[in-house]
Amino acid sequence: MLDDIDARPGSTTSLLRTLIGLYLRPLGGRITPAALVRLADDLGIPAARARTAITRLKQRGLLLAAPDGDYALNPAALPMLERGDRRIFAVRTMTEADEWILVSATVPETRRDLRHQLRRRLQFVGAGAVSAGLWILPGHLADEVEQLLAELDARAFTTLFRTTDPKPADPLPIAAARWWDLAALRAEHERFQASLGDLDETEPFDAYVRLIDSWRVLPYIDPGLPRSLLPDDWPGERSVQEFARLSSELAPAALAHACGAVG
Repeated sequence: MLDDIDARPGSTTSLLRTLIGLYLRPLGGRITPAALVRLADDLGIPAARARTAITRLKQRGLLLAAPDGDYALNPAALPMLERGDRRIFAVRTMTEADEWILVSATVPETRRDLRHQLRRRLQFVGAGAVSAGLWILPGHLADEVEQLLAELDARAFTTLFRTTDPKPADPLPIAAARWWDLAALRAEHERFQASLGDLDETEPFDAYVRLIDSWRVLPYIDPGLPRSLLPDDWPGERSVQEFARLSSELAPAALAHACGAVG
């Protein structure tokens, strides 16, 4: 099961997916329909909309219907959720000395579908496009790349290289601005920072779920480039600091609320 690369933060389906990813594991992997709808109500989601979104999440394989009527977390979703935990809560930024990993792909013309999926998945995990069929990522994402290639059954069409010293024709900061869409990344950071003004910290459960929902895609698409490759006014550091501060303040009370609501 792959990550949700089409998440629209703040939508009913996205909020419930975030809620499930956060709390079904500490709650034992199961929840009654009534308890899940009750938690959705605590996020301001009416019951009818919540049930529609729950049906979508079952269709996507995140939830399974247990024989006793409960909803159970699909075991196949665990690698995806654990990968999300690492990205969302343990943000890493490269240093000048860190390795890069290059992914060279030669996918047959008969597998255009795979070529499209590979490109989308690599961009979602923060890869920069050096040229057609060649991507660059921080070296600490090597295991994640291997996992992605295995999930797509694309490993046979790829070769991975490591380097600490890429040498494009232009200075590296100029090349990086070509490889990654820094304007789009900046817009995502600004969107996230603007969303913080809408959080009601007196309602920690609602605020925390919305914080994670607004944040969870950003650590994927932003590779955490070294500071020397980014503009001087890059907003990424502020995003990380604000997320860390609010997450530590809101998480304990939010978990207590979820456990209490489920009983």
